[in-house]
Amino acid sequence: MNVRLLPACALLLLVACGPRNIPGTQIPDTSDSRAILDVMERYRSAIEARDAKAIQQLVSKSFRDNGGTEDPQDDLTYANLPQALPALFAQLESARVDLDIRSVNVRNDGAATVIYYWNVSWRASGLIEKSQRDSELEQMVFQKEDGQWRIVSGI
Repeated sequence: MNVRLLPACALLLLVACGPRNIPGTQIPDTSDSRAILDVMERYRSAIEARDAKAIQQLVSKSFRDNGGTEDPQDDLTYANLPQALPALFAQLESARVDLDIRSVNVRNDGAATVIYYWNVSWRASGLIEKSQRDSELEQMVFQKEDGQWRIVSGI
């Protein structure tokens, strides 16, 4: 009987010592993961508040995003965000954003990727009166700079 108990105890010990996840997710509960999720939440709330300055504070000086197109005219960079975001936000009303974070992968080189599902609804004042919706699987890339996680691409 004691021989059967030993493997069960060993298995229980291995499970108890395994990595912990953030409750309700499959994301490892680390200080980096939590800091990145905090940046994601601040990004989400800044979009809803149409707060371009708040987003500017979250991005890296090396930030670059091609907007999903090959046209360089719509690329966003750290330098043009102060002009581009207020113009975009001026067209939006009632923005509602939900982010379903699927994974956070922190690498040893100080970079991280986040895979997330984006659900957004908004109204475009003066263009379309009906509310618009978009849902998409996205990736955001982060870089740790001076101890802070900053967005490099993916907004």
